[in-house]
Parts: sequence; structure tokens; C-alpha cells
Amino acid sequence: MSEVPQLALIVEDDQLQREILSDLLTSENMDVIQCESAEAGELVLALVGLELSVMVTDVALAGAKNGLELAQSALERFPHLKVVIVSGQDGLVIPPGACWLRKPWQPLDMLRETAR
Repeated sequence: MSEVPQLALIVEDDQLQREILSDLLTSENMDVIQCESAEAGELVLALVGLELSVMVTDVALAGAKNGLELAQSALERFPHLKVVIVSGQDGLVIPPGACWLRKPWQPLDMLRETAR
């Protein structure tokens, strides 16, 4: 019997990065929803937040909000959610409960952070 896929949300405004992340998580038996802005990510969270097991977000996103704001509001609403923030910036204040991976991240590091 196969495992039920987990649901992941990727919020990244760079299409190539979204596709790479999606392919990586799909290879680990995850279903993936992709968004390019925090506002779109918030809509997904409102619709399926309880079903999500992980959210990966960049800090710099299209739209008015950034990934840190999205991560903070996601964790306030869904404290069980595993949140991975990716950025090339140093000195970020990461919301409690989230983890940070520096760009360019390595696939094994991403898999370790998004693991069940």
C-alpha cells in the first residue's frame, strides 16, 4: 500500500525556482500547489491550510507582502505547518517555528527541512 501524498505550498515569484522546487518535492511523493505572491499564498492557506504539511516561501515575492510576513501569518493560523523560508539575504528575522535555507540551497538540505 502506498503512502498518501503530503500537500506542499511553494510561494516563489521566480518560475524556474518554483519548477525546481516543485519537481524536487513531487519526487518525494508530495502534491504541490505553486504561487508567485504572498497574496496568492494566503488564498491557498485560507482554502486548504489544514491540509498542508509544508510551505516553502522566498522572502522577496511579487505583490505587496513578502515571504516573512506570509510565514508569520501562516504559523499564527496553522502552528502545525512546517515553514521553510529561502533567501540569499543575511540578517533576516525568521518567525519562531520557521527554518531558513540560504540560496542557493542544496536539494538534500531542502528535503531534510521539508521531511515528514
